[in-house]
Amino acid sequence: MNSYKILNSQIFSQNNFKIVPIRYEDRLAILKWRNEQIFHLRQPKLLTEQDQEHYFSKVVAQLFEQENPNQLLFSYLENDVCIGYGGLVHINWVDKNAEISFIMNTELEAEKFEFHWSTYLGLIEQLAFNELSFHKIFTYAFDLRPHLYTVLEKNNYQKEAVFKEHCLFEGEFKDVIIHSKINRS
Repeated sequence: MNSYKILNSQIFSQNNFKIVPIRYEDRLAILKWRNEQIFHLRQPKLLTEQDQEHYFSKVVAQLFEQENPNQLLFSYLENDVCIGYGGLVHINWVDKNAEISFIMNTELEAEKFEFHWSTYLGLIEQLAFNELSFHKIFTYAFDLRPHLYTVLEKNNYQKEAVFKEHCLFEGEFKDVIIHSKINRS
């Protein structure tokens, strides 16, 4: 298993779920989910297997070597089977904050969206608040999936900002909504 230099603990778990440093073996499943869900990602085009190989060999591999990487990526596992991935991205080590990133197996979205988002948030908070002592974590989401905001608010994330008509999506400008949680412990 790969490990991040910055972390003492590499695995964060809750019941049958855990996040572990992103695994190479999960790359093609991640590629599939990213392409299926491109509509809400900051991804300009469908990815190819070659794109994914390049990303894992040139970007992801370097993250494990860095003292303060700009992102910490994890495979999200249920009973050791990858069902999603995400992490902390756009990390600001000085101000101790980062954006939360997460996508799950597309097939789970219809029935288990709220459950998996809530479970994942609990795991990523262990990482951000307990392990890294970050002050704040936040989401940056195109205003395309209102059910996401309900899940965030049920998990005590506060709506912090709306960037009006901030991104161009299918010929229309959409708002970007920021939710955040501050470490009060």
